[in-house]
Amino acid sequence: MRLHRLDITAFGPFAGTESIDFDALSAAGLFLLHGPTGAGKTSVLDAVCYALYGSVPGARQSGQGMTLRSDHAAATTRTQVTLDLTVAGRRLEITRQPPWERPKRRGTGTTVDKAQTWLREWDAGTGTWKDLSRSHQEIGEEITRLIGMNREQFCQVVLLPQGDFARFLRADAEARGKLLGRLFDTQRFADVEKRLAERRRATETQVREGDAALLADAHRMQQEAGDALPLPDLTPGEPGLAETVLGAAAVARSTAREQLTIAELRLTAAETAQRAAENALAEVRERDRLQRRFAEARARAARLQERAGAHREAVERMERGRKAQTVAPALQLRQAADAEHRRAAAAEARARARLPREHAEDGAAGLAAAARRATEELGGLESARRTEHRLAALVAERADADRQERADEDALREAEAWLDGWETTRTALQRRIDTAQEAAAQAEQLAVRYDTARTRLEAARTRERLAEEADEARQRALAVAEQATRAKDHWLRLKEQRLNGIAAELAAHLTDGEPCAVCGATEHPAPARRTAGHVDREAEEQALAAYQDAEERRAAAERRLGELRAALAAAGAEAGDTPAAELADAAEDLRQQLASARDTASGLHAAQEELRRAEQERERRLADRQQAELRATARLTRREELERQRAALEAELAQARGDAPSVAARAAQLERQAALLTEAAEAVRAAAESAERLKEADGRLAEAAFTAGFDTPEAAAAALLDDATHRELQHRLDAWQREEAAVRAVLAEADTAAAAAQPPADVAAAEAAAAEAGRLLRQAVSARDAAARRCAELDRLSARAARSAARLAPLRHEYDRVSRLAALTAGTSAENERRMRLESYVLAARLEQVAAAASVRLQRMSSGRYTLVHSDDRTGRGRSGLGLHVVDAWTGRQRDTATLSGGETFFASLALALGLADVVTEEAGGVRLDTLFIDEGFGSLDEQTLDEVLDVLDSLRERDRSVGIVSHVPDLRRRIHARLEVVKDRTGSSLRQHGAA
Repeated sequence: MRLHRLDITAFGPFAGTESIDFDALSAAGLFLLHGPTGAGKTSVLDAVCYALYGSVPGARQSGQGMTLRSDHAAATTRTQVTLDLTVAGRRLEITRQPPWERPKRRGTGTTVDKAQTWLREWDAGTGTWKDLSRSHQEIGEEITRLIGMNREQFCQVVLLPQGDFARFLRADAEARGKLLGRLFDTQRFADVEKRLAERRRATETQVREGDAALLADAHRMQQEAGDALPLPDLTPGEPGLAETVLGAAAVARSTAREQLTIAELRLTAAETAQRAAENALAEVRERDRLQRRFAEARARAARLQERAGAHREAVERMERGRKAQTVAPALQLRQAADAEHRRAAAAEARARARLPREHAEDGAAGLAAAARRATEELGGLESARRTEHRLAALVAERADADRQERADEDALREAEAWLDGWETTRTALQRRIDTAQEAAAQAEQLAVRYDTARTRLEAARTRERLAEEADEARQRALAVAEQATRAKDHWLRLKEQRLNGIAAELAAHLTDGEPCAVCGATEHPAPARRTAGHVDREAEEQALAAYQDAEERRAAAERRLGELRAALAAAGAEAGDTPAAELADAAEDLRQQLASARDTASGLHAAQEELRRAEQERERRLADRQQAELRATARLTRREELERQRAALEAELAQARGDAPSVAARAAQLERQAALLTEAAEAVRAAAESAERLKEADGRLAEAAFTAGFDTPEAAAAALLDDATHRELQHRLDAWQREEAAVRAVLAEADTAAAAAQPPADVAAAEAAAAEAGRLLRQAVSARDAAARRCAELDRLSARAARSAARLAPLRHEYDRVSRLAALTAGTSAENERRMRLESYVLAARLEQVAAAASVRLQRMSSGRYTLVHSDDRTGRGRSGLGLHVVDAWTGRQRDTATLSGGETFFASLALALGLADVVTEEAGGVRLDTLFIDEGFGSLDEQTLDEVLDVLDSLRERDRSVGIVSHVPDLRRRIHARLEVVKDRTGSSLRQHGAA
């Protein structure tokens, strides 16, 4: 991936449009991005990342959307970033615009435009740009696919953040694993661990559930078999569980079958005894029945003899009833005629009582004639009824018109009252709108002033904090410098003492016959002797080491003091000389004014809506008033017409209703009179006819009674039997005959007479013997059924246990296999000697590659002294696999990376970052990364180390790479010819290119 050009508009600190020609900067291999603190060096890198991925790196991810916009940009200028690059052999141009809150084109206020993205590709054939997509999602997926890295990997590999790698260099295994996991996407290996653990838990659950089911069946079998199945205490997962259960089940089944055979033999014996007892009981019961039957027959015969007189009387009464039955039809006819005559006479009396006095004594013909006259008069009133209905409709219409008139008058009064206050209402609403609009404009101005005041307040607080830190750093630097001076004096003093006694130190190694290292003599007549307080080489080297350590602390303290003074100067330039408390009061005052103005401006929309509704209400009320006036005019004409028609109809009805209150009342009177006359005429005719039929019935009844042999009709009626009495007498006679025949039949039976001659039967004793035999039989049946049921249940449970054991065998094997794999990948198995998880193992291999790639550059940067090596050793109670150590060639020993000095830590971190970039690039599919950026860290290097680091970075050109260094170290401006300078002022930052081809 190579960057060609970057255009930035209203982004971060850049108020206008700035362009960066990366092709010109990359021609030199190394180029410097420099400028004062806060000018916007890092914002250039943010713009590259935002163009590619639509978001900015790391902790600055919160700066999305409208917050990416420059505070210095004009309100009409939209934020935009355009990046021209070549990736995977394709020349692409990406343009991104975040959401933008812009002024409305009409009216006041602002509106938000959505974020937009364009992707174009250079067509070499036509020499033009070709549009590819405008979808955020499609463009993001395409860029990630071409680069082969997500945003986080890109920020770690291309935008090398030195602070992160210094922490990575000194981090423990857990923190180092998190970063490597994000870069190399080892989540799939963690997923494998998780999946195996889930499989282990699932199979363990299945095995335990199977064992529990098998144990449940065993306990059921133990309940069924009782003492025949002595089952030991078993738990799920115990070895040999299935074999123990199946063996015990076989013993229980055999014992249950033996018990079933014994129960069947006992049942056969009980059935034989029960049949004998039942036969004996049947014989005793039969003799007892016959004896009781004979005694009952003798008693019935005695009772028949006692009722013989009553039987003869019943026979005579039945004979008289049969004779009276021939007179019954005539008697019934006479009773019906008498009842009909009484009803007709009563109806006639009721009808005459309701008649008018002048018709109370008329006959049937007179009453009928009067009814016809009333009906004819009723027919003449039909026309008057229609007239009456028309008059009622006119009256209702007049009442409705009056109601409408009152409603219109009320509406007119309400509309007039509302319209009278319209001007006052409109003026008040317009005043609210004007006030809200003025508050909105004031809020915009106050927001700008408040943001500026807040920025100055933050800078003032930073200035005060940095001033305190600078004082502390100055005092610390003076103390460290004093310590370094004392350490140097001590070292020089010891060195001088050693030189003074160097002869004694050399003499200690002289041997007779061997030449002296100084003069070459083989004889040593008077060698020097060590005096008290002699300083040896080890003491001098310790003093030298202490001096060097103090010197490094002094240099670090001076660098820290210089950084704090530079930051303090930048904060002072931003905040000025005003105290932070005064700036805080001013910012708070502006904030309160801004809140008040925004609160007032928030009512603008509501006031506008209320004015619009009030204007609509005014138009509606004007229209209602006009409609009410038109309806009033129409009602006046219609009311005059209704009055004229009403007078004519009332005159016509007065003549038709006579003395009745209405035509309907007169018609009701005539209808009622005609009905009464007609009913009375019919009642008079019916009474005369019924009297004639009663006279004929009396003659027929007297003739029928004489023919049947009765002296009078009353005697025949007295002898007549009703149906119930006849049935009762006949039933008594039939019962007498049946009882007499039954008694004779029983007394004539031979077996009954023979049983009566025998002794009385003892039924109770026979029943007791039969009951005892039945009880013994039921016990035998229950015992046989229980034994059969036990055998069947044991067979069923044994078969189910055998099936469960067969199913459990492969499940148990699967559990053992999965459990072993899960423990191996989780690092808890004894087979995993280093206790490494699968993800840690993969990351350890990646870390080993990174360490090897980083060591190549680290050796050059450290003049061959340092090499990074990967370690599998465990640290504390943690797991092994992600250790990182540095090998010091001067001592030949490994040591912790935390022991490196500040400058050594920087170039070790840089080598590690470059090595990690190479490995991640290979992991991403070999995508070329032709442009890299290194952000800060060079200020901690001495001149010689800086040369070596720059040589290593310059060597990257051999692979056709260009490296951009982001730093404000002044010495780099002299060493690097191609530079991109960020210049800041009060109106925003700008970019200048120097020394580019």
